[in-house]
Amino acid sequence: MTPGLLAIIPAAGKSRRMGQPKLLLDIAGQSVIARVLGTLKQAGVSRTLVVVRPGDEDLIREVRQAGGEVVIPPTDPEEMRQSVECALRYVRDAGPKSGAYAGWMLVPADHPTLNPLVVQELISAWSHGSQQIAVPVFDGRRGHPTIFAWDLVEEVLSLPADQGLNQLLRSKPDCVLEVCIPDSRILDDLDTPEDLQRLRLSFKKRSAE
Repeated sequence: MTPGLLAIIPAAGKSRRMGQPKLLLDIAGQSVIARVLGTLKQAGVSRTLVVVRPGDEDLIREVRQAGGEVVIPPTDPEEMRQSVECALRYVRDAGPKSGAYAGWMLVPADHPTLNPLVVQELISAWSHGSQQIAVPVFDGRRGHPTIFAWDLVEEVLSLPADQGLNQLLRSKPDCVLEVCIPDSRILDDLDTPEDLQRLRLSFKKRSAE
């Protein structure tokens, strides 16, 4: 397991482009969120926080059944960054235990093609490197997930209101370790019905191989 690293999954979006709650959709026999949580567990991540909108009982139930730790903000987060901040404060304000973490991993909730081997490779590269941030790269494009050193938490919380987490990567280029990953799935996301159809077909093809 990786006790010095926790994962944060912002899952408070409203799936407007999908037209239905996308994290509960079935892909190859599992909900999207259960698949993401299962992959992180396989990769050795011992604690995963999932930020969920107040009142989203179906998702809360699914997250808990899949082994995730639910974090519920007092009001609906308008942006992903607000969900991340909520989770970071939740851990930081818990007291001395927060000092046990060397870093945290930002994992998109709608990333069902997340590969445990990719997560392990990214963690290993970050653990053995000197940079504060590690991001996977395929064909010159940055993908998911991203690892941040725990000592960047206060900088995240201090970012101007109109800036996202990407600003941290842009402002600290020398602190970013790009890890080349020979897997285009690090670029995948799930936003539209067309994305869902494509990913379901991809899983079906892999299961038939």
